[in-house]
Amino acid sequence: MQASTILSFMKQDRQIDAVDRKIITALQEDATLSHAELAERVGASSASCWRRIKALEAAGILAATVRLVDPEKVGRGVNVLCNIRMRSHAQEARRAFEQFVESRPEIVECFSMSGEWDYLIRVVVADVADYNRFLMMTLLGHPSVAGAASHFALSMTKFTTALPV
Repeated sequence: MQASTILSFMKQDRQIDAVDRKIITALQEDATLSHAELAERVGASSASCWRRIKALEAAGILAATVRLVDPEKVGRGVNVLCNIRMRSHAQEARRAFEQFVESRPEIVECFSMSGEWDYLIRVVVADVADYNRFLMMTLLGHPSVAGAASHFALSMTKFTTALPV
């Protein structure tokens, strides 16, 4: 395949087929697979897998490749789900809060919510005292935050980053 043909293939709106789905599933299980190992798993050639991966990346279907870290082993074994109520729903207040969220490494997930609460964040900390400091000195001190309700996870029943495709 010529370079221009590959680029054209990569830039088009991507409709994923059965082989793409197999590639996505395999890479979600183990992103360290070589192209040869991946090709063997999905029943395609190594070159085809490489082209498909590049096209899936260009289409934004495949994002960053990362390594998952065991939170307990790095001293972040406490998960807290925290509902946030905003003082104001003005765009400026929401933008300021979302910038704050982006700047805080202990906040690992944040969702804008419908219903009674405005946001749901997941915070990973070392212990309850660590969370208390974060909540009292940082989160509740933010000018956009009117209130918060914290829920401590007692155990994790399921955790996956893999999406069904």
